[in-house]
Amino acid sequence: MRRSHRVLAAALAAVTSLGVLTACSTGDDAVAQNQTNQFVSPDGKLVLSYPPSDRKAAGDVSAPDLLTDETIDLDEFADQVVVVNVWASWCAPCRKEFTELEATYQKTKDKGVTFLGIDFRDSKSNAKDFFSDNKVSYRSMYDYGGASLAALGVPVGAVPTTVVLDRQHRPAKVFLKAITEEELTQAVLDVANEQSGPNEQSGPNEQSGSNEQSGSKSHR
Repeated sequence: MRRSHRVLAAALAAVTSLGVLTACSTGDDAVAQNQTNQFVSPDGKLVLSYPPSDRKAAGDVSAPDLLTDETIDLDEFADQVVVVNVWASWCAPCRKEFTELEATYQKTKDKGVTFLGIDFRDSKSNAKDFFSDNKVSYRSMYDYGGASLAALGVPVGAVPTTVVLDRQHRPAKVFLKAITEEELTQAVLDVANEQSGPNEQSGPNEQSGSNEQSGSKSHR
């Protein structure tokens, strides 16, 4: 229990320290670690890859639905690639990013892919208006305190952040910045097309570039 509290505190501190800054990096090595995953980002990289052979499952990601208050649980999306986007109504880049996210969702949803928002540190009424105004067709959690972010086990140092989870709900790709439709679509298709099972290969992520690969290896 104490360990989970420390993880949550670290996740909240990372975002709180930025105030309302969005899509920014520190310029230093970005490192986040919990019981399962460690992401290392040399030189403040904003796009991180996690090789399939090293991935660990996310924790208990659940929170109320922003619009209905019914609980959304990551386990509902068994065997699906899940694209998790952290956003807020006060985040200026999120407005344009919703267009990119929605376009990618429409392109990939028939391939066993679902999208899920996490509204963080936000006024619920403002968030509902923002979500509706941007005509977002997928669901979003309302997570003011950030418990679901801590459960993801990835670095969330800015809003927006987008995490692509593979079909076993393990973080595969992390964008610590606003995404574009082109780059997110490619990342989602790479993960969706990965082989599954004990002999799965890391081919799609290996093609993302040697610099990203070297940045995503865990320290041993």
